[in-house]
Amino acid sequence: MSSMKFLRQVARSARTFSTTSVARKDLVQDLYVKELKAYKAPSPAKDAHVGSVKVFSLPAVPKPPTLPIDLAAELTAYDATEPTKADAEVVSSSAHAGEDVGKGADAFLGFLEADVKQAEVHH
Repeated sequence: MSSMKFLRQVARSARTFSTTSVARKDLVQDLYVKELKAYKAPSPAKDAHVGSVKVFSLPAVPKPPTLPIDLAAELTAYDATEPTKADAEVVSSSAHAGEDVGKGADAFLGFLEADVKQAEVHH
């Protein structure tokens, strides 16, 4: 009987040991959280923005466009002038310098169908 009693005591002590948890407190963490909660941010001064923010001012009101006094005469003068073709040719030839410009579609197709010379490879 005494061995049974001993086994029961061992079982009880083992059970109580495994179910009991020791509550540890982290003192450093508690102090840190306490200080964080107690921290009050300093209130900013009312004139803190003076050096870094520019004062807003409305832009000037734009003037509405005005029509010329003699609009009909200007329109008839514009219609009377004919555009010159020389200016357009100078622009296109300078834009495509070195290319065959203005030879037509047949010249372009001939260029595409021409045999491409293969570069010789030296080993």
